[in-house]
Amino acid sequence: MTGPGPVAWPPAPTTTERLVLRESEARDRAAFIELFASPEVGTYLGGPRPRDELEHAVPDVPGRRLGLFVVDLEGAMIGMITLDRRDAERPGHVRPDAGEAELGYMFLPDAWGRGYAAEACAAALDWFAEAFPGEPVVLCTQTANKPSMRLAAKLGFTEVERFEEFGAEQWFGVWPSVTPSG
Repeated sequence: MTGPGPVAWPPAPTTTERLVLRESEARDRAAFIELFASPEVGTYLGGPRPRDELEHAVPDVPGRRLGLFVVDLEGAMIGMITLDRRDAERPGHVRPDAGEAELGYMFLPDAWGRGYAAEACAAALDWFAEAFPGEPVVLCTQTANKPSMRLAAKLGFTEVERFEEFGAEQWFGVWPSVTPSG
């Protein structure tokens, strides 16, 4: 993630009412494999990846990179949030030079339906707004993914356009980052 100025990474852990957003650790490896191997998680993301392939490919400390937060509930990883630059070659942009920050999230099925994604994504967006004042964040999800569509609305994303990508209709929205006052 590049922005107007240097951003310390990893940031200090961010605590919400129930969760901690933190850097990845070695103890998260099994949860990363579970996320990417899960048929439920992969439904709208191109399908699950083979577990044996993941066992070989996932490093000892997975996901340790700029823009990736592990979502921790009571000491265990339940999901992850990413804030990555959207590839200029893909459809869907709100800036002429593209490269907007794009919010992504994946949660283990056991964590679904409890509001964890909304709580964690809101905290990640708050962090982003502070780190990159005035920069928009975009989100793209399949229109068929009703829970993700509800989450986008709950987080305050507004629709920019819809388009066909990966053989499905995609919803593309933007979250207007506002400079925190105080």
